[in-house]
Amino acid sequence: MSYYAPKGGHPSQTQLLTDRAVFTDAYAVIPRGTMRDIVTSCLPFWEGTRLWVLSRPLSGFAETFSQYIMEVAPGGGSDRPELDDGAEGVLFVVEGELTVAISGKKHVMRPGGFGFIPPASRWSARNEGLETVRFHWIRKAYEFVDGLDAPEAFFVNEAAIEPSPMPGTEGRWATTRFVDPADMRHDMHVTVVTFQPGAVIPFAETHVMEHGLYVLEGKAVYRLNQDWVEVEAGDYMWLRAFCPQACYAGGPGRFRYLLYKDVNRHMKLGGVRRPGA
Repeated sequence: MSYYAPKGGHPSQTQLLTDRAVFTDAYAVIPRGTMRDIVTSCLPFWEGTRLWVLSRPLSGFAETFSQYIMEVAPGGGSDRPELDDGAEGVLFVVEGELTVAISGKKHVMRPGGFGFIPPASRWSARNEGLETVRFHWIRKAYEFVDGLDAPEAFFVNEAAIEPSPMPGTEGRWATTRFVDPADMRHDMHVTVVTFQPGAVIPFAETHVMEHGLYVLEGKAVYRLNQDWVEVEAGDYMWLRAFCPQACYAGGPGRFRYLLYKDVNRHMKLGGVRRPGA
């Protein structure tokens, strides 16, 4: 498997300013070239760590989740990584080795490693290796439902999961699912979507799920609302609910991305409600 990870740095003074970055009220494209040293952040109680914030809840932007690319030096990490007891999380390693301790067990995550962290968990994340580790951290306020327990923590690697082909595509378009779609305890899915060269999303998907897409490998042309944009490994896309989307993976290699979407919950209703109504 191939996983793109940003390294930071800065371009030279001779580089052209023109780039592919786009921010609209329906979608955003954050090219990999924008992930420079100057736009990194730090977090409380994390040592030897910096991060790029790809999305966050914001008026006119992401509503349901935040997504970081974490970069942790050898010996770095945190014993208090999450300060919000209501937040669930997904970790996905793209480079290096991350050791996560939760419920008295240690899990060593390598590239392709996926971990789910339930809300109100006590956990730690450390780089006990010799190389820098880079991983995605997707966070969401968990939506509790009376009668459903919150999911338990689990860890797996993409390499151990057989991708599920989309019907009628002969395997050209497939999804690696880390969670059973029928498990109603989960209110978000994070998957890896793979297109073989020449594969397409053959219609403009228009649906209620909000998306975050980070391109892990390859390149493609993506339809976002009324626009076609070129994307490549390391680019990030945010799509608001109901933003039309489609894709053409022109090759020469596979096109793969890490995909977030919110699922399995009633739509929140506004307005004044009478008691008992």
